[in-house]
Amino acid sequence: MASSTQTGPSTESSGLGAGIELDELDPAIRPQDDLFRHVNGKWIARTEIPSDKARYGSFYVLAEEAEKAVREIIEESQNAGSGTEARKVGDLYASFLDEARIEARGWTALAPDFEAIAAVDGIPAFVRELGRLERLGSGGFLQAFVDNDPGDPERYLVFLEQGGLGLPDESYYRDEKFAEIRTAYRSHLERMIDMAGLPDPATRAQRVFDLETAIASHHWDNVKTRDSQATYNPMHWAEVEALAGADRGGLLAGWLEALDVPAGSFAEVVVREPSYLEGLAVLLDDAHLDAWKDWLTWQVIRASASYLHAEVVQANFDFYGKTLTGTPELRARWKRGVSVVEGAMGEAVGRIYVERHFSPAAKTAMDELVANLVAAYRQSIQTLEWMTPETRERALDKLSKFTPKIGYPVKWRDYSALTIVPDDLLANVRATTEFEFQRELGKIGKPIDRDEWFMTPQTINAYYNPGFNEIVFPAAILQYPFFDEGRDAAANYGAIGAVIGHEIGHGFDDQGSQYDGDGRLTDWWTAADKQAFEKRTASLIAQYDALEPAQLPGHHVKGDLTIGENIGDLGGLGIAWKAYLLALGGNEPPEVDGLSGAERFFLSWAQAWQVKLRDEEALRLLSIDPHSPNEFRCNQIVRNIDVFYSTFNVSPSDALWLDPEDRVTIW
Repeated sequence: MASSTQTGPSTESSGLGAGIELDELDPAIRPQDDLFRHVNGKWIARTEIPSDKARYGSFYVLAEEAEKAVREIIEESQNAGSGTEARKVGDLYASFLDEARIEARGWTALAPDFEAIAAVDGIPAFVRELGRLERLGSGGFLQAFVDNDPGDPERYLVFLEQGGLGLPDESYYRDEKFAEIRTAYRSHLERMIDMAGLPDPATRAQRVFDLETAIASHHWDNVKTRDSQATYNPMHWAEVEALAGADRGGLLAGWLEALDVPAGSFAEVVVREPSYLEGLAVLLDDAHLDAWKDWLTWQVIRASASYLHAEVVQANFDFYGKTLTGTPELRARWKRGVSVVEGAMGEAVGRIYVERHFSPAAKTAMDELVANLVAAYRQSIQTLEWMTPETRERALDKLSKFTPKIGYPVKWRDYSALTIVPDDLLANVRATTEFEFQRELGKIGKPIDRDEWFMTPQTINAYYNPGFNEIVFPAAILQYPFFDEGRDAAANYGAIGAVIGHEIGHGFDDQGSQYDGDGRLTDWWTAADKQAFEKRTASLIAQYDALEPAQLPGHHVKGDLTIGENIGDLGGLGIAWKAYLLALGGNEPPEVDGLSGAERFFLSWAQAWQVKLRDEEALRLLSIDPHSPNEFRCNQIVRNIDVFYSTFNVSPSDALWLDPEDRVTIW
C-alpha cells in the first residue's frame, strides 16, 4: 500500500487556519470544471485503496482511527473484573481471537441444526424450524424490526419487511448486468454446501438459487420501498394471516409461535410490502419443501460463516468480498473481532471511547453550529417564494420540534442480561442475537424511549430519524476533515455544517416531508405547495438521471432512488452557507491563506467527499445505494447553488455551468 493513503491532517490539525490542504489542490483541474477533482484529484491519482477495503477516503480514514481506539479499549477490557460489562466485551473479543478452538470445532456446532432441518417433514414443520433458527440469527423470509408507529408515534409496533435473498437486492436476480454475479453466486452456494459436508451440493445449490429467484420476483424494488405511504400498512395479526391466504395464514401463526415472542407483541404489525407476503404464501407449499429445506440450511451456513474455521471464512469472503465489492484481501482478524464486539456491545465500548476522545469543547462548538443551521433553515422557510403561509407555518412548527443529539447518548444501554463466555464464539454470537431480539420486542407496550441512539458514538456517520424528528451526530464524525474546533469557521460550515444541514434536510426531503414535527405520517401540505415541491424534486431527479460516473461510463445514477439524499445534500450545503453568514454576525468573511470565506467553504465541502472505489463496489453502490456517487454529491450540488458561480467566476463555457432557469432550489 502506498504511503499516500494519508488524507491529510489528523485530529491534531487545530493550527490549520483555513482548514484546506492547499498543496492538494490541482491547478490542472479548474474548480469551475470539476470541483471534486480540483480538490481530490491528486489524492485519487496517487492513492492505493488498502487491500482489505472496497473504498477509501475521508470517512474511512476516520473509521480506521476509531477502530484503533476501540481496539485499545477492548483489549484492556480482557483484564476487567469477572462478570463486569467490560469483561463481557473482553471475553467476546477473546472468543473471536481463539482460532485454535474455532478450527478444532469446525462444522460441529451446526450439525444439530442441519439434522433438525433434514427431519422437517412438511411446510408447517419448516416454518417452525425457521422461527427457532431466526431467534439464533439465521435469516428469514420476513425481517421483523421494532420502530415507533408512523400513524401514532407515541407507541412501538413490529414491522415486517421482505427478506429471503442472498444477493444485495431483487435486481441482482433479473438485471442482465449482474449475470456474471448470478453465475458466481450459484457456484458459491454449491461450494459452501459442499464444504458443510452435505450430499448432492449441486442440486441443493440450484434449488436455493431458483427459490431465491422466485422470492425476488415478489420483492418491491428499492425505489418503491422508499415510499413512506406505500410501505405503511398497519394490520391486526388476523389480517396478516388473511393476506397470506386462507390456507397459508396458519403457517404464519406457527412461525410466530416458534419465534416465541412476548405475548401480544405481534397483535398489530406494519406489513411494509403486502404483495410480497401474498407472493411468498404461494411458494409455501409441499412442491417447494425440498427447496425451502435447502434454503434454510443455506441461511444457517450464511449466518455462521464469518465465525467458523478459516476455510469457511475465506470462502464466504471470496464471494461477498471479492466478487461483490472487488476487495482483494480479508481484513485482519483483530479488525473483524472489533467489528463483532461493536455490533454486539457497541455502547459499552462507546462510553469509554467518548471519555477518551470527545472533548466538551467540541460538543459546545457543535451546539452552536446546530443552532445556526436551524436558524438558517428558519430564515429560509420564512422567505420561500414558492410556499404558501399555511404550509410555511407547519414547516416552521416541524423545525421548532427538531431534537439534535450530539456526541453520545444521555443514558447508556444495559447489557447486564447478556451472557458471554470466553471460549465459544458461535454461542456468543447467538447469545447476542437473542439478547437484541428480546431487547427490541421488549419495547412493545412501553413508552417511547426518545433517548435511544441507533448509532454508536464511535460511528463515522450521522442520521435523521423521521419518527423521532431528530438529528444525530456521533462523536467520531466530529473530527477533521468534517470538523476542527481550532480552524476557520468557513471550513467547518462547508463540511460538518453541510452534514448537519443535510440531516435536517431529510426532515424536508421527498419522504421526510410527509412526517410532521411529532413524527406522525400525515399530509401537512396544501395541494399547491405539494405540486410546487414535486416540480422541483422532479427537476432534481432528471438532473441526476443524466449523470454517468467517470468510473462507470454507460451506467447512470438512479435519480428516483437517490432523490432523498440529493435533496438533503442540496438543502444542507445551501443552508450551511447561510448559517456561516449568520455565524459571522454581519462581519465580512476574513481572507485566510489567500482564500476568501466562500472559497474555503466550497473547498472544504469537496474535501469532505474525498473517496476512491473499486469498480465492483462502484457498480454495487450505483445499483442499491440511495446516495449518489461522491463526485456528484460534490459537483452536481454546487451547480445548483448561485454563490458557487460568483465565488469561482463560473461562466457558460465551464463544465459545471448550469443555466439559471435549470438550477433547483428547494429549501
